[in-house]
Amino acid sequence: MIEELHIRGLGVIEDVSLVLAPGLTVVTGETGAGKTMIVTALELLLGARSSAELVRRGAAFAAVEAVLMLDRDRLGEPKADGEASDTGAQDAVCIVAREIPSEGRSRARVDGRLVPVATLQELLGGLVEVHGQHEHVRLERPAVQRAMLDRFAGVAHGRRLATYRERHAAWRALERRQDLLRTDARERARRIAQLQSERDDIDALRIDLETDSRIDTDLDRLINADELRRQIDLAVTALGADGAGEDFALALTALRRTPVEDTALEELTGRTSALSRELSELAADLASYGADVEDDEERLDALQLRKRDLTAVMRRFGATLEDVLAFRDEVDAELRELLALEGDAEGLGAELEAAHTDLVELAAELTESRRGAATSLARIVDGHLGELGLEHARFSAAIEVADADRPGPDGTDEVVFLLAANPGEPAARLGAGASGGERSRVALAIEVALADVDDAAVLVFDEVDAGVGGSTAIAVGEKLARLAHSGSRPRQVLCVTHLAQVAAFADVHHVVEKQVRGGRTVTQVRRIEDASRVDELSRMLGGEATAEAGLDHARRLLEAARMRIAG
Repeated sequence: MIEELHIRGLGVIEDVSLVLAPGLTVVTGETGAGKTMIVTALELLLGARSSAELVRRGAAFAAVEAVLMLDRDRLGEPKADGEASDTGAQDAVCIVAREIPSEGRSRARVDGRLVPVATLQELLGGLVEVHGQHEHVRLERPAVQRAMLDRFAGVAHGRRLATYRERHAAWRALERRQDLLRTDARERARRIAQLQSERDDIDALRIDLETDSRIDTDLDRLINADELRRQIDLAVTALGADGAGEDFALALTALRRTPVEDTALEELTGRTSALSRELSELAADLASYGADVEDDEERLDALQLRKRDLTAVMRRFGATLEDVLAFRDEVDAELRELLALEGDAEGLGAELEAAHTDLVELAAELTESRRGAATSLARIVDGHLGELGLEHARFSAAIEVADADRPGPDGTDEVVFLLAANPGEPAARLGAGASGGERSRVALAIEVALADVDDAAVLVFDEVDAGVGGSTAIAVGEKLARLAHSGSRPRQVLCVTHLAQVAAFADVHHVVEKQVRGGRTVTQVRRIEDASRVDELSRMLGGEATAEAGLDHARRLLEAARMRIAG
């Protein structure tokens, strides 16, 4: 449930807020005022693709924020003991936001935390559904028709479809494995030989990272042994045989003979003594290091040869020894896979045949389930069409098995929505034989039928009443109002409309208005009631808001809507 929607810098909208409530909410206003931007804002919260073109000119970014009440299970929050029986206690407040900068990528937040945009769809998918102005165009796509029928078919069908998709993915993986086995055997053998050669070349070096990483340092010591010893001898001589030169020894002796007892002087004498010991140890360590430096032509030759071999292997397989060893692991993994393929060839055929048989059986079950759902959907849609002014129209969903031996990701069925718009006319594909107004009403009837089985708490309709008017428009308004109040839990239906007959059925009415401030067009949204609502309906009916005849018409329209809902 959406409690509040806040939009900034989106299209012609500078800064607006809408407080929403359960029931039917309509949004009206003159063409170009920005009504559709409200629907666009909701689509952005559902993870729709964003564009810098949506950002209001002169604004640094566009932002959409919604305060929602969501089930704690969806949010991952545990319920306290005893909450399961209290519907209100099951819900928690959640704030979702989407920001589209004029430059750069958009950002999404849930309760202030940055999240991937896809998280918005995961969080709100199935709870908020948006049906746009051209819903009938989308409905003409076969994949959309099949998805809608699958939704209508219910939970058990959905689980069966999910199982089928998992089995189909496994079957296709087996097919790809078999295709790999069927590739040119000589090419596979060549690759195996190449990989084995590369692995053997690396293994032959027996790379030891700890030892081989010091090879450059060891070479420098051997190559510069004479000069290294000479400089160390000079350093040891300078420090003195006992680690302290003559001048330093005199300084220490002088300090020890001072006749004054002074704490500060005693500290300085102690530091001098400690330094003498440190110098003595340093001289000994340097002398030991120098003694270890020796000329070893045989070891020098061996290290130079090792350096050459390591350089050669790094030139072939990686910039560092770590890279070479990582490459070796990749080679070993590919070798294991290729050698496993050789051993799998015999058993794979039988496994693939069994998987295919299982998949065909599951596809047949999906077909039967869809046929049953198609019959029920047609009956319900026909009932809605009769209420929408298409009493003689007949809707049907045909199930055609495309290729039973080659199941697709969703089964073997092609679903085709058909409409016989008038008595005596043959049924035709939805987009072929119906007018725009008829297609819009069919789209609405299907969506209402689906809404009865969906868990969506928020349904958004963007001018799905296009192409209708008169008594049919009244029927559309009544259907949307009843849809808003059907089901076991409160539901929000938000409708952007240009028809007064639809707007008259609203529980809440918002009007979108344009104003010019400082030479810029600014859109504002305000909730209207009572007299203001009568004025807006009069304007929508085509009359002057102040004309008594138009106002009277608007009042009668409101009263008729209330009576139809009450009845």
